[in-house]
Amino acid sequence: MKIAILGFGLQGKSSLKYYRGPDNEITICDQNQPTDVPDEVEVVVGDNYLSNLDYYDLIIRSPAIHPKDIVAANGYGILKKVSSNTNEFLRTCPSKNVIGVTGTKGKGTTSTLITKMLEANGKRVHLGGNIGVPPLDLLDSDITEQDWVVLELANFQLIDLKYSPHISLCLMVEPEHLDWHIDVDEYYEAKTLLFRTQSPKDIAVYFADNENSVRIAFTGAAKKIPYFKAPGAMVAGNHIVIDGEPVIRLSELKMIGRHNYQNACAAVTAVWQICPDVGPIAQVLRDFSGLPFRLEFRQQVDDISFFNDSYASAPAATIAAISAIKSPKVLIIGGKDRGLDLNDLVEAIIENQETIKDIVLIGESANRVSEELTNASYDNFTVNESTDIKDIVIQAKSMATAGDSVVLSPGFPSFDMFKNFEDRGLKFNDAVSSL
Repeated sequence: MKIAILGFGLQGKSSLKYYRGPDNEITICDQNQPTDVPDEVEVVVGDNYLSNLDYYDLIIRSPAIHPKDIVAANGYGILKKVSSNTNEFLRTCPSKNVIGVTGTKGKGTTSTLITKMLEANGKRVHLGGNIGVPPLDLLDSDITEQDWVVLELANFQLIDLKYSPHISLCLMVEPEHLDWHIDVDEYYEAKTLLFRTQSPKDIAVYFADNENSVRIAFTGAAKKIPYFKAPGAMVAGNHIVIDGEPVIRLSELKMIGRHNYQNACAAVTAVWQICPDVGPIAQVLRDFSGLPFRLEFRQQVDDISFFNDSYASAPAATIAAISAIKSPKVLIIGGKDRGLDLNDLVEAIIENQETIKDIVLIGESANRVSEELTNASYDNFTVNESTDIKDIVIQAKSMATAGDSVVLSPGFPSFDMFKNFEDRGLKFNDAVSSL
């Protein structure tokens, strides 16, 4: 079979490993010259790397490549040949016990919580997807029919999804990735595919307080279960409860911020459908302090606390950080500007100005954020034009005093100054360590 793999990033390499064999003739198609390609594998590079794809029997799309670009180069009919790493995994996975998690923010945290809760209940669990392990690589761990699989799935994986998991979760959904999608409706539509082919025997869990989440989850025929509202997990008084049963006191949660109440409730609701046992679930919530680069406390320097929220690549995530860190704080905000609406972010800054001592604006977005804040009669900020995170951290620390916090919560993607959010987060950590 003639197979074209479009893009040779993490999932492209995973797809090559999966399809490579004597019966397949594989070609890697990428705009840039890829490295680590085996000698027997053909490579097509350059601006026309998506052209002439009808020659192939199967086309594997990597997440970064939008189907519209494939269509533009070949015509609409080409899509019948297009699949993906995620689609092939869902088609062939030995276990049908698959849980898919999507949403704008919180996917990684919720997916990890679900995995840990199932493991605490004695289940064998495999975690992958957008969280770092390509779905097809999970097959290397000898998945059995009794195992559970948890997939974090972003819009890039979902836009041409053909199969829905047994349990699908939709967290809060807000406009995002509008530089990649045709429009916001396409972004929402991509999320619906996680639910569209579910049957009445499947389960759809959704965030009851978010209209987009509700609408997306109701796309398919699955049994619908809300969270943040009965019968799913919800906050009642000082506890997270489900089915009227207290799970954990809010004060016992290690994760920082009210937004993590949502993530905790989403995970509890999903796991409760499988293992309705408070003990293991509560223990995970007591022990889990969060993923790296998600409002991660790093260290104190001169009695100033430093928090790394590099994963915050949209304004809503920065708004959550502003709410979560109660102490007086200096914020580091900015990155690649995708043109998202900043009204809610500006409003949150103004509403919390008593605890925001100063803001350091960085990156490509600094000028637009500066203009928006100025137009709102807010001037407690500084634009730092340096591309060296050490300079930025030094300036932020100089604005803080003992008892304050310095919070990197950019609210924008990293690609103007860094390779990705991990690179941004690691360099922030190094800068803090060198103070």
